[in-house]
Amino acid sequence: MPAETIDDVIRSLDAIIDWAWTSKSRLGYFAALYRRITRAVKTGIEKGQFQNGPLMERLDVVFASRYLDAFDQFRAGRQPSRAWRIAFRAGSWRYPIVVQQLLAGVNAHINLDLGIAAAATAPDDQLPSLKTDFDQINGVLAGEVGTVEKEIAEVSPLIGLLEKFSLKTDTVIINFSLEKARDFAWSQAVNLAPKSGPELQAAINDLDGEVELLGRLIVSPPLLIKTKLFPIRLFESNHVRPILDVLARTKPAAAAVATAGG
Repeated sequence: MPAETIDDVIRSLDAIIDWAWTSKSRLGYFAALYRRITRAVKTGIEKGQFQNGPLMERLDVVFASRYLDAFDQFRAGRQPSRAWRIAFRAGSWRYPIVVQQLLAGVNAHINLDLGIAAAATAPDDQLPSLKTDFDQINGVLAGEVGTVEKEIAEVSPLIGLLEKFSLKTDTVIINFSLEKARDFAWSQAVNLAPKSGPELQAAINDLDGEVELLGRLIVSPPLLIKTKLFPIRLFESNHVRPILDVLARTKPAAAAVATAGG
């Protein structure tokens, strides 16, 4: 059933994480991060941190539904957007480090989905009224991603090498900058909001191709960068379940009956 409330979104994310736990699938990594973000947004709405709480819930649902639909399409053997396709395919590749796999999902969801969702939630001349809360929700995103970056060291002990090798500033690993991605998403919302019909779909298709290219660079960067990432990957855990525990910080239902370990 399509999500209609933020609680529906959280339940859908729970189901994905539960499936990933049982299947030991890396596709659960982004879902676990996203559940954290969604819960934080829900708390913000409940505490009145947004100017328009109901509109924020609507944006959250429209935004999340793009990811949930893409995930369902991929698992059913259909073709989601190109940006999501590369992110999901990378889930079965052993070479990318956890951060790369997370960023592939963040790239597809922020650079592609967020602008589309914002334009759909507040089309045409309604869009400017969304800007303040749009910035606020992005602050929540940045805070949760920053926390996860620190916690990943529990399963990726050499993750600090990203900083040592300047991979946080000089390469596509972070040339993907959350701040730039959020600004880009808003610019795309402004571009898409007045459009409809075939014109809107053509603009979305063009955007999807652009975001796919960045996704490919994130999961499969040039050889020099891969070489620098190799020691991080070498010492990073290969066990999906402990990584899901770190990213989700709560075990999904299947964990209660699963044996410990990978």
